[in-house]
Amino acid sequence: MNEKQYPIPYETTNELVSVENIHVQDEQEQIAIHGVDLNYEGKSGPVQALQNITFNIFRGEFVCVLGPSGCGKSTLLKIIAGFIPPTAGSIRLDGEEIKGTDWHRGVVFQNPPLYDWFSVRENVAFGPKMRGLPKKEYTQLADEYLDKVGLSEFADKKIYELSGGMKQRVSIARALVNNPEILLMDEPFGALDALTRETVQDLTRKIWWESGKTIFFITHDVEEALLLGSRVIVLSKHPGRVIADIPLSFSRQIAEGADTDIKFTPEFYTYREKLLRLINRQGEET
Repeated sequence: MNEKQYPIPYETTNELVSVENIHVQDEQEQIAIHGVDLNYEGKSGPVQALQNITFNIFRGEFVCVLGPSGCGKSTLLKIIAGFIPPTAGSIRLDGEEIKGTDWHRGVVFQNPPLYDWFSVRENVAFGPKMRGLPKKEYTQLADEYLDKVGLSEFADKKIYELSGGMKQRVSIARALVNNPEILLMDEPFGALDALTRETVQDLTRKIWWESGKTIFFITHDVEEALLLGSRVIVLSKHPGRVIADIPLSFSRQIAEGADTDIKFTPEFYTYREKLLRLINRQGEET
């Protein structure tokens, strides 16, 4: 993978970081988000969820989004996924405006929408099957991706027989089997216990590092963002605005086999405390 220098575009980050090397495939702008607003009708009238969201995502980045509850993180992901259109502004993928969903963007939710009456293999194979691939091909693809997420021996189990962490790994495999350009993940590990969460985080980082895919990841956990992201974007309180855009190198260091326990380094602690203060300040102003 090539490395690029990514400038810090927001003054609010100047005391947080210096310019870092981050892990990207190239300098190609993959997603361009410009002037995005999202309004919806509330009980008392119009409500603005997002305001003037503008930033680019480069191919191969792992972008984590943080912010106080209700700031519009998941709403932004839904717009990128094509589930809902923005009220104003535009989002372009490789120069083409996003208008609806397609298999180029795989989505992983906190509560995996799996089919309980299907086997693990059938769940993973569902997308390629619906795209009309021959049975031999979609079965082979399903088995390949179950191996990647460490679930080969559970291929014939029903979904209700799996633990929460295993269900989430099935969900990741099901998203990846279509070979999407971008993986969109909406707080996917929030319901998992600490040990399972760490295991699935490691798996996700490995998949990102080895595949070079772009990942857009919503989380409320500062440490999770620091351990996974090559870049962290912070949204303000409602309505959500971008208030910080921070390049990181912790995930790259872990992927490259850093010996030091990253979480206990002074640098990690500094990022963690600054981000917590930034987010907590937004919550206090609500």
